[in-house]
Amino acid sequence: MKKLIITGFVLLTAMVANAQTDTAKVEQYCQVIVTPGLLSNKVSIDIDFGDEKKFWKDTRLRMDSGKIRKFKTIIDAMNYMGMAGWIFINAFLVRMGETEIYHFAFKKQFLINSLPGE
Repeated sequence: MKKLIITGFVLLTAMVANAQTDTAKVEQYCQVIVTPGLLSNKVSIDIDFGDEKKFWKDTRLRMDSGKIRKFKTIIDAMNYMGMAGWIFINAFLVRMGETEIYHFAFKKQFLINSLPGE
């Protein structure tokens, strides 16, 4: 009986020890890209999570209801990222002729085993 209890204890300890290795975290990055609209004061806001862009696939950010998530202002997009747990790192401006494109970099920690393809 003692051997059965000891064996069960050792197996349980091994399972708990293995579960603790799944808590490893890795930082992931994304950027919010803001470009001016054509012939208007509105801006276009795109969030790049590093996913491959495909010509035929719509990769726009969607809400839980399936509707496309639209942002009213740059601050609206920044608040959305903060609510989603992303941490602001840096912002920079890229000029292409007369066009100014703003980039905002963010980071967030994820469990390694929760990432796709891991």
